[in-house]
Amino acid sequence: MRMCTITLAGGCFWCLEAVYLRVAGVTAVQSGYANGHLPQPSYEQVCRGDTGHAEVVQLQYDPTQVELRALLEVFYAVHDPTTLNRQGNDVGPQYRSGIYWSDPADEPVVRAVTAEADALLGGGVVTELAPLSGFWPAEPEHDRYFERNPWQGYCAFVVGPKVAKFQQRFTSLLRR
Repeated sequence: MRMCTITLAGGCFWCLEAVYLRVAGVTAVQSGYANGHLPQPSYEQVCRGDTGHAEVVQLQYDPTQVELRALLEVFYAVHDPTTLNRQGNDVGPQYRSGIYWSDPADEPVVRAVTAEADALLGGGVVTELAPLSGFWPAEPEHDRYFERNPWQGYCAFVVGPKVAKFQQRFTSLLRR
């Protein structure tokens, strides 16, 4: 079985991780930092906004169970790709919207789905599209953060509604 990888930035990685852990065919979700200039950055360094990194989730998935197109459709549905360097109250380049591919064969699909999202949203999609340039896993305390802290304020008021939106809109993709 050939596994595939895609790396997504859509604001805080806790939100995307919580969504993609629920997608059938996604075999691993790792929060981390990508496409910056500092090797092995810490959460605190990335939060300063000067390392060039985006908070990301790196997905491993089985393409026989879920297509890249479906993963990207979820991505565009659960975050706002029209706000530059921000998602809600999270502001800074580390919270940018981005899709970073490891396999050059993924680029046409990434560009096609992004063009469709841009048309659907009336233009204005500012999602960064680029090959993956360095990925560093986040510290272990970020793993499955929403699952472990559902009543924490950010989780309850930001992550939870995104998970609910995903579950309502993409029932066919839910892990059984």
